[in-house]
Amino acid sequence: MRSDYSPQRIVSLQPSATVILAALGKLDHVVACTKYCADVCPGVRNSGISIVADSWAAKSSQIVASNPDLVIAAVPYQEKAIAEIMKSGARFLGLAPKHLTDIYADITVIAGIMGAAERGQQVIGNMQREIESIRAQTKPLSGPRVFSEEWGKPLITSQPWVAELVEAAGGQFVGNPGVQTTAQGILAEDPDVIIAAWCGAGDRVPLEKIVRDRGWAKMRAAKEQRVYCIRDEFLNTPAPTLIQGLHALAAAIHPHHFPQPPGLRCIATRRDTSPDDPPVRG
Repeated sequence: MRSDYSPQRIVSLQPSATVILAALGKLDHVVACTKYCADVCPGVRNSGISIVADSWAAKSSQIVASNPDLVIAAVPYQEKAIAEIMKSGARFLGLAPKHLTDIYADITVIAGIMGAAERGQQVIGNMQREIESIRAQTKPLSGPRVFSEEWGKPLITSQPWVAELVEAAGGQFVGNPGVQTTAQGILAEDPDVIIAAWCGAGDRVPLEKIVRDRGWAKMRAAKEQRVYCIRDEFLNTPAPTLIQGLHALAAAIHPHHFPQPPGLRCIATRRDTSPDDPPVRG
């Protein structure tokens, strides 16, 4: 008689789900995932896992071909993508986290489904301890004002869980998390630190260009060369990888107290130039 009713064949349509499954020791149950999953979960590469469209552009034919007993997707969705997932006939778990508590809840749910509840609590506990460790280290330090963006055109502020991580890293988050804003509005706020983590851009955000094009040269963060790019997957993937983003934030906000980790890049140091000289590029 079968005793394990946990899913054996999972299609993951979002990197966060793949990372959570890997942290739970269940990556071997993933039969298909997106091309973005390999950026945060190297175990996907050369594993024989099929590559399918993500939560934004899901296709029922790809899902059916993978013969899953569970599909996991997460925001952002399109209505037609949800229809495609439902059309496949597979069981469907949809995630829509906003805060760190939501992410912990998602880990708990996936761990429960996979019969790994204890491991799920360990993963959550490890995240929480690391966050509290950084919080304790930054508590005595000054709190620079930090603007973090997840997209450049239109300009969109990073998600609420990033705002929480900024606070834990000893910064004061500028603006309303997860909403569209304007370059002029951020200039008026004159933050001390700028963080750019564009969805899908990896670490390739053109920092010098956005400062120039948005008229931010006189902003405090730009004048003091405190404009940073953090790898997209470290801040925009609501999963245990956020801890890497937390360390990058701490180093950007308090560079004299934390070593620069992988995935953090600062704007190129300026030269004494005339306004007609070409910009310095990193």
